[in-house]
Amino acid sequence: MSKAHRGKGVRELVKSGRGVCPLCKRTAIKVVFEQEFDGKKAVICKQCKSAVAKGKMKEAIAAL
Repeated sequence: MSKAHRGKGVRELVKSGRGVCPLCKRTAIKVVFEQEFDGKKAVICKQCKSAVAKGKMKEAIAAL
């Protein structure tokens, strides 16, 4: 079957959800995952979301 609606929600975002990740500083990457750090909300990329869930990137989180 075709997947005609894949990515439909991302297309409505500004620049299709692409930007700069505040943790890893990558540019032109999809930043669509909201994460809360010490009461602050940040929108991060998929790779950083996985790293945060595994307990990595503590120094980058502290910099926010």
